[in-house]
Amino acid sequence: MNSPSDYNRLALHRFKNFDEAAESILHTISELLDINTLFIAKNDSSTNEIVKVVNKNETLLNEGDSSPFKDTFCKLSVDHGKGVLLIPDITQNEQSKELNVTETFGRGSFVGVPIYYEDGRNYGTICGLDTNYFDLSERDKRLFQTMSSLLSYVLELDEATKQIEDLSAPLVPITKGVAILPIIGNIDLNRVERITELTLLKSQQLSLDTILIDLSGITRMNDEVVTYLMRIVDLLDLVGIIPILTGLRPETAMQAIRSHVDVNQFQIESTVESALNKIGFELHRK
Repeated sequence: MNSPSDYNRLALHRFKNFDEAAESILHTISELLDINTLFIAKNDSSTNEIVKVVNKNETLLNEGDSSPFKDTFCKLSVDHGKGVLLIPDITQNEQSKELNVTETFGRGSFVGVPIYYEDGRNYGTICGLDTNYFDLSERDKRLFQTMSSLLSYVLELDEATKQIEDLSAPLVPITKGVAILPIIGNIDLNRVERITELTLLKSQQLSLDTILIDLSGITRMNDEVVTYLMRIVDLLDLVGIIPILTGLRPETAMQAIRSHVDVNQFQIESTVESALNKIGFELHRK
């Protein structure tokens, strides 16, 4: 059996998102415990979906599998509460033996613990399943409990990151059909993808025909990011929205040239005010 420090190594790893953390955690548990299938399921109190799974010798589950939540072992785990639910024999347990899923597997053992958001809402479960019987020590149960807590923490980081990204690239309507997209802070590929997704979604919701993309608040980005950032402009143009760039710094322009991006193909104005003037607006102080 591996030492406790073996599964504490996850704390030293920097996960980019929940999916990466989930996959790493399942592989770690799979190395430490003799359980055929480890999986993470997400539920909405109606449907239970397998979002990550690791199978060893026999494929019991696949990513994307879904079933009615009420007919799953995961529901038993959620109903059990925050502790670890261990069912050594799914055919003998009063709660599990009547489930259709038990008939499907025929025999075996199950272990599960819920994953919660910080506000107490249930995300889903982290579980182990095998058609061979297994038992777990208190140490093994603590492993599942610890991994559940880690996933809860990563969930909150994911949510916080998305909120920060939304705030750092807000699409601000200024009049019917026109909005400003100020891009602020350090830009990497993940942020560019998120900005693109939000911009396309919100521009449809707001029925925009013109977006002023202000780049003056960008503090740092690399040449590859410049290329992707300019693709936002192309995408907006493709869906019938006029993009106008403002606040383009000399260093950003140089990065675009190094990346073989022809900035002359875009509408560029030095400031938001000049861009507004170009499309027929005038700013006056009362």
